[in-house]
Amino acid sequence: MTLFLDTDIGTDVDDALALALIAGSPELELAGISTVYGDTALRARLARRYLRIAGRNAEIPIAAGTEVPLSGREVWWPGHEGALFEDLADERVDPDGVRLLAETVARHRGEIDVLAIGPLTNIAAALESDPSFESNVRRLVIMGADFRPHRRIPEHNIKSDVDSARRVFASGLDIHVGGLELTTRFWLDSRDVDVIEGAGALGAVLAREMTSWWNFTEADGNTPHDPLLALYLARPDLFTATRATVEVDDDGMTSETVDPAGNVLILDAERIDVVKDELMRRVCAGAESITGLRV
Repeated sequence: MTLFLDTDIGTDVDDALALALIAGSPELELAGISTVYGDTALRARLARRYLRIAGRNAEIPIAAGTEVPLSGREVWWPGHEGALFEDLADERVDPDGVRLLAETVARHRGEIDVLAIGPLTNIAAALESDPSFESNVRRLVIMGADFRPHRRIPEHNIKSDVDSARRVFASGLDIHVGGLELTTRFWLDSRDVDVIEGAGALGAVLAREMTSWWNFTEADGNTPHDPLLALYLARPDLFTATRATVEVDDDGMTSETVDPAGNVLILDAERIDVVKDELMRRVCAGAESITGLRV
């Protein structure tokens, strides 16, 4: 299966874990990466560095996408993005993520799944820039939204650019989405960090990034939001789905209507332990360096 990754890598550590999982999944072929939200050039260079450390997909195109949400909402930028590396400016990336995204799926019409694990700004921009984008994409897999039955909140990727989220969910794209109702059932703790750290060169970097994120959030672990959606692409048999339509309100709250003809599949999982074990196995496989490069 061929996929294109659209990511806000560098803030929450889960984007980096998703990239490692993709690298550790032989079923998945990464055709390109676009970055979104804030300093997208830095995010793109960070993605390139992670792949170089692991020695995988070193030649895939990576491009900096849209920096500012279409809604005009201020970007949340904690400031720790890329802080573990002093020389990220040495990494070469392309300047137009939306163009790279649209042109890549156009060259492989109906063959590429797009995995969107950040705000949906690049996806909405691609829909506007290329009328054929909607039909060129095989599936759009999103980490975002909140479909919990009680105490829903505006999920970060949706509320960061409500205008883009509305445009995407109202499109004709075949959308598969996993939100907080799925991801918050999982947790990575210090034992998991020890396992990842021992997996290889990228594993050591991921462990440092996870610890840094925990220090920032003042938590003793993190939810692997994004890698769960990457795992869905590799192992869809581990997930269940409900077909629906989805609406987004002005605050970024999402609501669904179950509809057999809807354009959205809302994902869930029943075998939590099995899913987590498979997630960890693939993250560790992706973290094993095949070049010996160290940091």
